[in-house]
Amino acid sequence: MTIDARKKAPEILGIAVRAEIDAAALYRSLYGRVKNEVLKQKLDFLAKEEDRHKILLERLFKDKYPGQTLRVPEAARPAKGIPSVETMAVIDLFKLAMGKEKEAEAVYQDAKVRIEDPAAKKMLDYLSRVERSHYYMLKSEVDLLQAFPDAYEVEGFHIGQDLFHVGP
Repeated sequence: MTIDARKKAPEILGIAVRAEIDAAALYRSLYGRVKNEVLKQKLDFLAKEEDRHKILLERLFKDKYPGQTLRVPEAARPAKGIPSVETMAVIDLFKLAMGKEKEAEAVYQDAKVRIEDPAAKKMLDYLSRVERSHYYMLKSEVDLLQAFPDAYEVEGFHIGQDLFHVGP
């Protein structure tokens, strides 16, 4: 995601807050669609991480722009012809989340360049790196879902009955 070069740091922080809100909502939606407890724990972790990022960004805004109001854009409506989250396949939702994490990483890198304060730059760099780690966490889950398409539908571990023979 490229942010308009005319946007200033306060606006970019509002966009970043919106991205964190949307990411947390996506992870919570995915959480409700899977049965696998390990996968649920990972999605819960990711949702809580995004909640914490939102709080960090709000604090950063309050510290750097006292007296100003943080303007968070409205959630974007899905483009015409794009399926809603409720109807997308689980693996496609994971891929969508991967793309959103890459976008968030880019937003933080962009914001880091536009903000003057060294401490804020460090926080934005940190958030960028965390979003990258989320991307790779999701990528590993997509790889597993491609190898074991029903893994999200079972509560426990998929013990690979199809992979080996146990017994006489």
